[in-house]
Amino acid sequence: MPSPIVSRHSRRTLLRATLPAAVTASLVLVPLPGAVAVPSTGAVIAEVYGGGGNSGATLKNDFIELGNPSAAAFGLTGYSVQYLPGSPSAGSRWGVTALSGSVAPGGRYLIAEAAGAGGTVDLPTADATGNLALSATNGTVALVDGTAALTCKTAADCAADPRIVDLVGFGTAVVREGTAPAPGASNTASVARGASLADTDDNAADLRAGAPSPVNAAGEAPEGGSDNGPTEPGTLRIHDVQGATRLSSAAGKTIAGVPGVVTAVRTHGSKGFWIQDPNPDADPATSEGVFVYTGSADPAVKVGDAVLVTAKVSEYYPNSSGGSQSLTELTNPKVTVVSSDNQVPAPVVLDGSTVPAAYAPDAAGGSIEALPLRPGTYALDLYESLEGMNVEVRDVPVVQASNEYRELWVDAREEDPRSARGGVVYLGYDRPNPGRLMVQTLGPAADFPVADVGDQLTGASSGPLDYTQFGGYTMAATRLGALQSGGLQREVTERALPSELTIGTYNVENLDPGDSDEKFAALAAGVVTNLRSPDIVALEEIQDDNGPVNDGTVAADATVTKFVEAIRAAGGPEYDWRSVDPVNGKDGGEPGGNIRQVFLFNPERVSFTDIPGGDATTAVDVTGTGKRTSLTASPGRIDPGDEAWNSSRKPLIGQFRFHNKPVFVIANHFNSKGGDQGLDSRFQAPTRGSETQRLKQAAVEQAFVAKLLAADPDARVVSLGDFNDYQFSPALQTLTQDGVLRDLVNELPESERYSYVFQGNSQVLDHILVSPALKPQHVRYDVVHINSEFADQASDHDPQVVRVKP
Repeated sequence: MPSPIVSRHSRRTLLRATLPAAVTASLVLVPLPGAVAVPSTGAVIAEVYGGGGNSGATLKNDFIELGNPSAAAFGLTGYSVQYLPGSPSAGSRWGVTALSGSVAPGGRYLIAEAAGAGGTVDLPTADATGNLALSATNGTVALVDGTAALTCKTAADCAADPRIVDLVGFGTAVVREGTAPAPGASNTASVARGASLADTDDNAADLRAGAPSPVNAAGEAPEGGSDNGPTEPGTLRIHDVQGATRLSSAAGKTIAGVPGVVTAVRTHGSKGFWIQDPNPDADPATSEGVFVYTGSADPAVKVGDAVLVTAKVSEYYPNSSGGSQSLTELTNPKVTVVSSDNQVPAPVVLDGSTVPAAYAPDAAGGSIEALPLRPGTYALDLYESLEGMNVEVRDVPVVQASNEYRELWVDAREEDPRSARGGVVYLGYDRPNPGRLMVQTLGPAADFPVADVGDQLTGASSGPLDYTQFGGYTMAATRLGALQSGGLQREVTERALPSELTIGTYNVENLDPGDSDEKFAALAAGVVTNLRSPDIVALEEIQDDNGPVNDGTVAADATVTKFVEAIRAAGGPEYDWRSVDPVNGKDGGEPGGNIRQVFLFNPERVSFTDIPGGDATTAVDVTGTGKRTSLTASPGRIDPGDEAWNSSRKPLIGQFRFHNKPVFVIANHFNSKGGDQGLDSRFQAPTRGSETQRLKQAAVEQAFVAKLLAADPDARVVSLGDFNDYQFSPALQTLTQDGVLRDLVNELPESERYSYVFQGNSQVLDHILVSPALKPQHVRYDVVHINSEFADQASDHDPQVVRVKP
């Protein structure tokens, strides 16, 4: 269990901002009949409850709570609390519970007393424990300097005893301070002082009956408790709950009376509201905001409400398997609205001057959760230090298009490298672009803009900083800037010369006959118009003829035929095609879909060399040498039995002829990145677990290409497709080892190196690689941006094309 949190400020200092002046003004003390003593300047008896475990009670135990309204700790070692029945007889004796430790300035100290037979809720961890059985309705409790039992049994005698520091008589108690005891308590009511802990030595004036609200020195309240909200601020503030690391030291504890102003309300999805303390501490590492999770219930608060929240502190991991950061939340809340229409705290502006260039501390792959936050050094630390607080971005570019979930991405740092079309480019594991931020909206769905990369949110966009499973740190916008279009257009590649062989690759995103005609038409237009009908097209993610229906179907004739017909309808050529059906359920992807790669080719421009023998489980090999080098099967699969391809697509290789010269084309779809820890992971550097399999896949394919080139060093080889990894990744470095292939994306300017956009980063997942025989001066390569940057997408990948003179 985390250690208790101690408030950085005295209770009195914190209360001044929220209590009326009449309460905090100097108190005029008027002598009253009965037990009269000098009002306490240190610890006082703050609350007394004797109904614990009785019929109708929620709490299981009686308790006495002390409070310290002073600015100095009050030592309790050698002190005691003592109890006398309300109408003592000659034989009545004071019961004693010895104390130790101290009451912190502005703090509380909880003494658990006898338990009854009923009740359902435990007290929070007590600071001291006794066995006094208090009456639920009347009695006297004293805070005593010493542990010897008192002997006084009248108000006057007790007033004369200098050992008594404070005394509370309630109900019909004979021994009390002032002319009358505090109001009568019950099985469901305690007597307690007001928020200021004012002590005028008049029990009737100083204490009121109400729902029991025990709080210990750590600021913890009972789990569950009553349905009533808190009536006074507790000892802990939001910055105490959040702390200066990623995990709250109060996690798992119920904290009483956390004050704040409501900054935003969410009535869909994860329902709840954000509160922020308008009186921050001086530590930039401690957030002043927090999310209050209300479960399935709509929050009963509005923006500008000043509230007190009693709730359990929780650390919620939106994606624990992916190593996500945690989100500190207040859960199972009891909420009291103190006032309304208060000013919301001003947002923190995120830009190049506030967001550090360094992204995260390096813990050698370990967790950074226990490290002290350094918001001036690391962007991830900055975002964590602002978790739940109002933040703002101004005049920011859209770097990932909006989607159906009312999300888009912007970049707050002008220093992050921009793509040629307005995004930000991911150029290395050490260059994650720290200014990226997801923007969601808390407003109506109809008000969320439809935005493409290169558009701009002008003016200010602001809201609390959240953390989500799909976006990491996210601004839940209560205010969105106006959208200014960047005029982004879908690219059309250059025309090829008649002497050039054109080869394209396109991940068509789980295409099956059940997809809409509009999707088929949009994909076909991409092939015909934007890629200009390549001679050969390698397709990835072609599903079987009934898509995700998991009934053993593996053939994809209907899928491919429908796509070929859509291409022809779009004005394209009469493509022929080749593929190898996989073994059912062995190639990964959507269950039942049996995705595979497929070659389309224009028989008027290129011929396919059919060589029998290729099937799902037979490994293709190389035969012959020099100009007689050939495959043993075409189409065929490269080493499909190797463990590298377990639950993953096997490379499809085909032997073509162009201008009467052989060309070997390999269509790839490497293992996905699913399960890798994200850039924003709590583990730094993040673990890329899926990379192990792609390294094996790259090694298998590299060895095959090396064998092909050993047979014919002049072999023209094009390997292309969705490799699910970056140009700087170990997998691509392995694939290009010994120069058997070169990755053409590295020959583009850095600002053009991307085919996919994820979490605001424009990045490379799709590649075209060529063998040394295809010289740079004979190769023209293009990533054709028609999908990844647009809200309206036919696929989430951009296609690519290469034009070569073999």
